[in-house]
Amino acid sequence: MVKLLREGSTYNQKDVIELLAEFSAFKDRVHKRFREVAKELEGKGNEHDLWVNLFLIATDYADDWMSRQQRQEIALQKIS
Repeated sequence: MVKLLREGSTYNQKDVIELLAEFSAFKDRVHKRFREVAKELEGKGNEHDLWVNLFLIATDYADDWMSRQQRQEIALQKIS
């Protein structure tokens, strides 16, 4: 959808609100995961655990992004 927004496509208010809601939900999940990671690392000096957990968060983000891309492609195919 970001690519479409950059190309100057117009969206109605409902589409924009859905996009913002998706972003907000994702942001909340990331904040929650970072809080969990911070609690796990509290009092620990193990940098490896930090990088492993950050990798897992990034992987979750990539999976979430790929699923959104697939949904957008399907929606665009239905429109065409």
